[in-house]
Amino acid sequence: MIVPVKVKRLPHGAGLPLPAYATSGAAGMDVVSAEEVTIAPGARHAVATGLALAIPQGYEIQVRPRSGLALKHGISVPNTPGTIDSDYRGELKVILINLGSEPFAIARGDRIAQLVLAPVVQAAWNEVGELDATDRGEGGFGSTGGHAKL
Repeated sequence: MIVPVKVKRLPHGAGLPLPAYATSGAAGMDVVSAEEVTIAPGARHAVATGLALAIPQGYEIQVRPRSGLALKHGISVPNTPGTIDSDYRGELKVILINLGSEPFAIARGDRIAQLVLAPVVQAAWNEVGELDATDRGEGGFGSTGGHAKL
């Protein structure tokens, strides 16, 4: 299914490609940086994309790290997945964090993250006095087994 999303190119985004799918089976669109910046180890930066969006009601855009940047350089999105709400009209900026040991330079036009358009389902809370019983019950972190060190 293809869902149209309105995009406005801001002046500092001139000449840059719009977010695009790298392959026919890709779930995420690569988005590029509209600025040059170096992120020091342990530092974060909201990287400008030069784009503003009008996402249709009932959808969000999730911002996800690029696997190659994460594996090779320790560059990630600290609030993964980041959410761009349908009523936000400001510039799309991608919060990146450098978890690596070296400064990481980003050039204008570098692919910095992936964008995934996703449907949103909103909850309606139904407050009750008791919850249904389950086999797991109130068991929390690590209660279902798993890694031996837990």
